[in-house]
Amino acid sequence: MEKFKTVESRPAPLDSSNVDTDQIIPKQFLKRIERTGFGQFLFFDWRFNDDGTENDKFILNDSRFKNSEILLSQENFGCGSSREHAPWALRDYGFKVIISTSFADILYNNCFKNCILPIIVDEKHLNYLFNSSLNFNDYKVIVNLDEMTLSDNKGFSYKFNIDPYRRKCLLEGLDDISLTLMHEKKITLYENKFSK
Repeated sequence: MEKFKTVESRPAPLDSSNVDTDQIIPKQFLKRIERTGFGQFLFFDWRFNDDGTENDKFILNDSRFKNSEILLSQENFGCGSSREHAPWALRDYGFKVIISTSFADILYNNCFKNCILPIIVDEKHLNYLFNSSLNFNDYKVIVNLDEMTLSDNKGFSYKFNIDPYRRKCLLEGLDDISLTLMHEKKITLYENKFSK
């Protein structure tokens, strides 16, 4: 997993609550076994019309937000089934940070395993981010995980909380496999004791 670095981007304001994983990545695209290639199908039923053309009313098809690395969403983001394909699709599309007032537990946990930082803010601050992203053409948000701060180019600053262990894993690019491999010598020694 790559190391999480400071993100500076205009946020994409997805003004929906209870966004479930079947909307994030619809079931017909779950046939792949690798983590890549899912970004093109992110929010497929919302991004595209029935004839395959882009839905120009959907926020990610607005040219202002096409290259956003930060996604804003209303409460209970990532509810529904537990598919890990949802964070795969979000990350493959280009999102590195998701900001909401609340997340479904499984999606929240899976984000950390896929180099996505989920940040919980209160409704007042989320509304500020939504309004600023929609109303200022030059708007940028800076997410600094090292200092655990959200700031913008308008003077806003917010301190968020992240579990220290998860923060360390993101900053150092450690997933479950790399954490296990850190103990490879001890594992090998233990295995060798029983292989004779």
